[in-house]
Amino acid sequence: MSNPTIESILNEKRLFQPPAELSAQASIKSFSEYEQLYAKAKADPAAFWAELAEQELHWFQKWDRTLDWQPPFAKWFVGGKLNISYNCLDRHLTTWRKNKAALIWEGEPGDRRTLTYFDLYRQVSQFANV
Repeated sequence: MSNPTIESILNEKRLFQPPAELSAQASIKSFSEYEQLYAKAKADPAAFWAELAEQELHWFQKWDRTLDWQPPFAKWFVGGKLNISYNCLDRHLTTWRKNKAALIWEGEPGDRRTLTYFDLYRQVSQFANV
């Protein structure tokens, strides 16, 4: 038995443009820019991800091969070494993000806690030293 409401949602083709002030602050500012990025990723996935990994992550040792593809297995950034905690927290402590929200937790009504990158770093360090 099919559900026409679900079927129509699955086939939705409408696009909704974001407000101009939101687009101005976005990493990808237009749909055409997104399409160009998608085409680049589709044409050469390994080169696409290598470029992003180089730009966006701190590597303690750069990889030897971006992708080792032995179907059905894929190994990405073979030989590379990084520290996820460093990339998520430590590297932001000397930037404008130090006192920005890294984690916002909301529990029961009225329960809310916001941790900055520095707050979260201190708690992770404290836990790591237990």
